[in-house]
Amino acid sequence: MISLTTRFKIILSVLAVILLTGSFILYRNGNNPDSKNEILIKALMQGLNSGHYQPEKVDDSFSKKVFNLYLQRLDYNKKFLLESDVQQLRQYETAIDDELRQGSFKFFDLSADLIEKRMKESQAYYKEILAKPFDFTVEEQIELDGEKLPFAKTTEELKEAWRKQLKYQTLVRLVSMQEDQQKALEKDPKAKQKTFEELEKEAREKVNKTYEDLYQRLAQINRDDRRATYINAVTNVYDPHTGYFPPKAKADFDINFTGRLEGIGASLQEKDGQIRVMEIVPGSPSYLQGELKPGDAIQKVAQGAEDPVLVEGMRIDDAIQLIRGKKGTEVRLTVKKPDGSTKVIPIIRDVIVFEETYAQSALIEDKDKIGYIKLPGFYADFENKNGRFSGADVKQEVEKLKSAGMKGLILDLRNNGGGSLADAVEMAGLFIEQGPVVQVKTASGKAVVLDDRDTQVQYGGPLVIMVNSNSASASEILAAAMQDYKRAVIVGSPTFGKGTVQQFFELDEALPAQFNPYKPFGALKLTTQKFYRINGGTTQLRGVTPDVTLPDAYAYLEFGEKEQDYALPFDEIAPAKYKPWNSGKLNVTQVKASSQKRVAKNESFQLIKQSAERLKKQADNTTRSLQLEKYKAEEKKAEAEAKRLEEAQKQLPVLNVKRLQQDLQALGSDTAKLARNKEFIKSLEQDVHLEEAVAIIQEDLK
Repeated sequence: MISLTTRFKIILSVLAVILLTGSFILYRNGNNPDSKNEILIKALMQGLNSGHYQPEKVDDSFSKKVFNLYLQRLDYNKKFLLESDVQQLRQYETAIDDELRQGSFKFFDLSADLIEKRMKESQAYYKEILAKPFDFTVEEQIELDGEKLPFAKTTEELKEAWRKQLKYQTLVRLVSMQEDQQKALEKDPKAKQKTFEELEKEAREKVNKTYEDLYQRLAQINRDDRRATYINAVTNVYDPHTGYFPPKAKADFDINFTGRLEGIGASLQEKDGQIRVMEIVPGSPSYLQGELKPGDAIQKVAQGAEDPVLVEGMRIDDAIQLIRGKKGTEVRLTVKKPDGSTKVIPIIRDVIVFEETYAQSALIEDKDKIGYIKLPGFYADFENKNGRFSGADVKQEVEKLKSAGMKGLILDLRNNGGGSLADAVEMAGLFIEQGPVVQVKTASGKAVVLDDRDTQVQYGGPLVIMVNSNSASASEILAAAMQDYKRAVIVGSPTFGKGTVQQFFELDEALPAQFNPYKPFGALKLTTQKFYRINGGTTQLRGVTPDVTLPDAYAYLEFGEKEQDYALPFDEIAPAKYKPWNSGKLNVTQVKASSQKRVAKNESFQLIKQSAERLKKQADNTTRSLQLEKYKAEEKKAEAEAKRLEEAQKQLPVLNVKRLQQDLQALGSDTAKLARNKEFIKSLEQDVHLEEAVAIIQEDLK
């Protein structure tokens, strides 16, 4: 999205600072690692301040933000550093801005020395603590949220924190092993039964092995790895999507972006010492399995039935290597859900099923025939003009549904993370005569309006667009445009709120041949542009608020752009010139009032509300009992409540959903395709949100 002119300016700017400072650094220091690091940080800061959409003022306030963000990432769970260490680091709290200008890494070097020292010391803690049995009759609790914990004042306090952590992890293992043993005995009463003492010892041994593996990986983290974490604390103060990629990390990103080697099809991000799921790739094993969701934190990774490996605190590229694997093999992810619950998710690694990434349609036969199109992403094959493009595919599906006699259309953008902006603009043009769809603005430039210039309206009937908190970027642009034109009713929950554009900038491009001994430097990912609706408001931060908001199980949980550290703000520019749609009889106020009445009477929606309240309560409760029977009772109660709501949801009324005849014929006798089609139809038949979307369309047809 960044223009060639802007990119050229950034390159020239960075090149200038490197040529001015680099030669002096070479003359002063010679060819050594300190020289490279000084050139690196000065080049990065110049690139940030010249090319970022909203450059930061690098002062004491900026320094404090970097300090706090870096400290949080350095020891999120507060299991290494002492309060005295933090006080030692705090002398640099307002000096980081000065160091960045000087190309100095004194603060970073001190932090790295301290964390490496404390990590070595802590290695003795887990071995000593896990050597003895735990007493699970004692009533005590553990706080699981690192942000709520203080740094230990003494080594004794730190050891006590370690004891509770290891006791909790052993408790979780022990309960799981007891449950497995009980299931085995139910199947075969003669199955071997271990004593409590034997199970407890085995649980400790398993936790011990987990930490042995963890410390082997920690020993492989070098200064450059740590330096990248520090530099990203600097870049992330500009905004959460701007970051520094060392050469290896950039290579991993390029592989991940293609989706070819991910194994499970999930986009991951390291945040606060945790590996978080950011996006699920449509058609991937994770997408088809259905349990892994954006916002989940991956805690452990196991290869099939093998013991799991702890990945909290692990470098993201190492975690990815554990998750990837050969087609047909199983990986088991232990994830912490946004509500605080823990779940083991088994996924069979496979290639992406491309049919699942494309637009799919169905016909819902109610009082009238209602067309339905599911769009997992705004895909485009820019390297092949004859390839698949989401805009053209949706156009084709609309035509097929029109031929089948549809009277209204539902476009489902739930869990659609975005993609091709051009296809979003083209898609909007299917439903309006012509006019602006989105505004794109750089920091210094005038907003560029992207228009639909085709006067033809392919479909002018009642239209509902479904969204949720995982609808982002291009999804938000299309939904916002249809809302501003009053062309469609937007139904669901508030969207993600990502209204920015990023561009990779290769640092090595700015370095002349004399700097070859220092290469490679890696890349800087810069936020360079922002999206604005045609009404003038940005989709950044606030996303799109639906016309009709429906109960959502995740409604009360923290999710979306607004929960990111230092996200760019919402703002407004001048609106574009456009005329609202006037060819229908859409009355959003009436639609909303009628929907609220239906939702209030709908038992399924009331259950979803209860589920949302339960999830919120669980998420807020970050303490767990370390007393065995009490812990088991708490887990059993939570499991029973979840199961009750899950069973009640299965009693949903069934919609009459059918695939079009030509789509059924295209499936042929392929058993895998037929099975996926069956699941597709089943998921729609029992979708209470879709049922309400149908009711909204029917009201518009009266």
